[in-house]
Amino acid sequence: MRYSSFVLSISLVCGLASPAIVATALAATAPPVSLAQLYRDEIDLTRYWVSEKYDGARTWWNGTHLLSRNGNIFHAPDWFTKSLPATVLDGELWIGRGQFQLLMQTIRDSEPDDNAWRQVKFLVFDAPQAKGDFTSRQQALADLFNQHSVDWLQLVNQRRVADKQQLQQWLDQVVASDGEGLILQRGDSSYQAGRHSGLLKLKTSQDAEAVVVGYIPGKGKYTGMTGSLQVVDASGRRFRLGSGLSDEQRRNPPPIGTLVSYRFQGRTNSGKPRFARFLRVRPTE
Repeated sequence: MRYSSFVLSISLVCGLASPAIVATALAATAPPVSLAQLYRDEIDLTRYWVSEKYDGARTWWNGTHLLSRNGNIFHAPDWFTKSLPATVLDGELWIGRGQFQLLMQTIRDSEPDDNAWRQVKFLVFDAPQAKGDFTSRQQALADLFNQHSVDWLQLVNQRRVADKQQLQQWLDQVVASDGEGLILQRGDSSYQAGRHSGLLKLKTSQDAEAVVVGYIPGKGKYTGMTGSLQVVDASGRRFRLGSGLSDEQRRNPPPIGTLVSYRFQGRTNSGKPRFARFLRVRPTE
């Protein structure tokens, strides 16, 4: 679900936005990005390419501008974009593992900071308008990258795995290095907008999103600060997020209506997430 759809639908339920605001926001256009479903054990791994799942900002290069999933422009310096190929590319802007907040501070500025952008890489994993299936598109990308040697433009490494044990070993290595997980792309799949079974994500825990609707006062060492956020998920379930908040976030919590990400391990019988832990404020781009 797009950011605007998720937040504004919850905002309507909670009385935080008017129908007119919702209609205006939902009118925004977005590039037709391909989105991953959750990994399933029953798949035939020999049909899939596997790569690391990077904790960056999903980005669509249309040949002129770097766009977010919702169609907003990332205002990169001219030197960053002028050497990019005039080909539609799907990828992520990324600085490094565990550097998501620094990345967002950098790419959300309407006046780009040259020094900050020197840290940013554009990691490319697909060419949506190239002919053929994913395997063919990867060859097209390899040929393209041979012609464009730019330090900040990098092709994501795709490789095969022999079996589930090898897949699990790779996942463990990535997570141990503070990575997010793995992405599996079926080699014979066409590029498709939205979530589809040809693109899967595999992580050791589940992530989801919710909207901040209130605050619970802190106790003990958190007296005078926010003890936990009161949030509502897309299904209307209300619960608290306290674990994972930094002291600064407790002093200055995300505003009401903010979309946040959290991590959890399974659900209770009532559907609420178990061991929910705050991860980050999600960008509005």
